[in-house]
Amino acid sequence: MTINFVLASASPARRRLLQSVGINPLVCVSHFDEAQIQLSDPVALVETLAQRKAEVVLAQVNDSLVLGCDSILVVDGEIHGKPQGPVEALTRWQKMRGRIGKLYTGHALIDQIQAKQVVRCGITQVYFGQVTDAQIQAYIATGEPLACAGGFALEGKGSALIDRIEGCHSNVIGLSLPLLRSMLAELGYDLTSYW
Repeated sequence: MTINFVLASASPARRRLLQSVGINPLVCVSHFDEAQIQLSDPVALVETLAQRKAEVVLAQVNDSLVLGCDSILVVDGEIHGKPQGPVEALTRWQKMRGRIGKLYTGHALIDQIQAKQVVRCGITQVYFGQVTDAQIQAYIATGEPLACAGGFALEGKGSALIDRIEGCHSNVIGLSLPLLRSMLAELGYDLTSYW
C-alpha cells in the first residue's frame, strides 16, 4: 500500500535524497521557530525539533505520512546548527579542522491514517580535514556552508574538506535512508512500494 508522503522541510538535499530512493514527496515547509526549543542533549534536541516540524505540517495535510527532520553538529561538546554568517562560519571551521564531530539528525515520521508515529536519531562521525585558512575562506565565499547544519555540505564542495565519515552517509546530508526504511517498516510500510 502506498500512502502520500509529505516532507516537512525546505531542504532541497532532503528532497533529493527521498527522490533518489523513489519517493517523490509533497514538500510542505513547517516554518517552526526552532528557538522555542532549548535542550542541551543533542539527541533530545533533534528528535524534538523533528517532531514539532512534522506536527505543524500534519495539521495542513490529510491521509499522509509526514516526515520532519532536524540536524546539528556537535564538536567538543558544543552544539552547532547553521552558522549565523561568514564570520561565525570562519571561526567554527578554524575550531573544527583536524577534529572529529558528530552529526545528529532527528527523524519524526507521523502516520495520519493509523495515528502513530516513530521518532529516531541517526548519528554519524565526521572527520574534518586539516585545511588551511585560505581553503576555509574560499569555501565560505561559495555560500554553501551558510545554509547547512554544522557549516558544511557533504554532498557539495564541503566533501573535499572532510577526510572521512563513520556511519550513515545520507544522515550527514540530512536524512538517513536506512533509518527511514526501518521507520517505515515499523509503521507497516515498505519503502519499495514507492517504486
